[in-house]
Amino acid sequence: MQSATDSADRSAGLEDAEVDLVRLLYVGNDGVVRGHTVDAADVENAVSDGATLPQSVQSLTAFDQRILDGRFDAVGEVRLMPDPDTFREQPHTDNCGAMLCDIHDLDGGPWAADPRSSLTGFLDGMDADVRTAFESEYHLCRETEDGLAPLDQRGVYSTESMRAAHPVTTDVVDALKAQDIGFEKYYPEHAPGKHEIVIAPASGVTAADEHVFLKETVKGVAATHDLQATFLPRPFPDSTNGCHIHLSLWDGDDNEFYDASDADGLSERARHFIGGVLEHADALVALTAPTVNSYARLRPQTEASAFACWGLDNREAAVRIPSPKGDAEKTTRLEFRPADNAANPYLALLGLLAAGMDGVDRELDPGEPVAYDHGNLPPAERDERDVRRLPETLGEAVRALESDDVLADALGGDLHESYVEVKRTQWRSFTESADEWQLDRFREVF
Repeated sequence: MQSATDSADRSAGLEDAEVDLVRLLYVGNDGVVRGHTVDAADVENAVSDGATLPQSVQSLTAFDQRILDGRFDAVGEVRLMPDPDTFREQPHTDNCGAMLCDIHDLDGGPWAADPRSSLTGFLDGMDADVRTAFESEYHLCRETEDGLAPLDQRGVYSTESMRAAHPVTTDVVDALKAQDIGFEKYYPEHAPGKHEIVIAPASGVTAADEHVFLKETVKGVAATHDLQATFLPRPFPDSTNGCHIHLSLWDGDDNEFYDASDADGLSERARHFIGGVLEHADALVALTAPTVNSYARLRPQTEASAFACWGLDNREAAVRIPSPKGDAEKTTRLEFRPADNAANPYLALLGLLAAGMDGVDRELDPGEPVAYDHGNLPPAERDERDVRRLPETLGEAVRALESDDVLADALGGDLHESYVEVKRTQWRSFTESADEWQLDRFREVF
């Protein structure tokens, strides 16, 4: 949780920072971290007046293509407004600092299509403190004559992988600590060159902010070692990267997801929250698994959690309840697993909260926890047990999001409409290229 002292320290750090440039960062519908850079001597003006930004940024795809008939066209401006409480010096980039930004309209209020402001507004309307951690996986790669390749050929928890990545890992951990981002642990993951760094949970919008800084730090440090870090959901045919979202609700020092009298240690509020997440899971993955590549990862029996169900320590379920560590009240939480690092973290968290709180408001029953691997069951038996497969393509997920009134209301009209447009455009571009592929290939055969 970010305290008032932390905020004051960061604001003072902005005044005392020995940097020449300051990056003003935001994340749009495309999930790409973008921004402007200003002279450190002019940063006070940037904080008070903002930096001009075209509204069309929310009609951009990840490939920098503007949707010509999109919700936001070439007309209209907004202001990129840095939050000085988020200032960090960037130890992996010479003479540079960075701040996360809200986007305001010309009247000075939050722009309706701004993800960060929309998340903040939703959080302000909640009756609980939200504590979240984004648990990110990434690959370290090197350039070879045959293209990009994993840094090493070992695998999960391997000390050989630890040794190969050690210079990068130590620099990443040092850089995170220098930015006051809590480091918890690191380990190699389930593929050659794949790694994971776990950072501490944080309250409110800070958790999403720190996820952005984590990605920027890993990529920046890797570049200093002449390596490339990729967070792509499926960067190689046999490798994937996820971003598991851990979440709990608190009232002061009381974890509202914990109940010592329950056999599973879960409160009724936690169960209803899970029920809401599962109710809206098809639409939710359009926010948490937002690219065509995401669905190459989101497959059964890969621990990517391709089924809309929940379980205790079940890594094939969309919602996993991890075993508590030490003090059960402090560590009881849910983990939403069908998410990856291509997601805009502000929208992913906003969608997860909207879905869960709808379950709380309607007292939805999530059913019994699932204690088996659904991939081992034939489809007919999964149907009997009411365990459904999540969308298998981005197109399916976007259609679910388009018709989900709860998530549409949480995002608001401008944000919901523009987000759906961007993702629908990505899906259309993919299917059109697939059409060219099938024509070329089948002509060779027939």
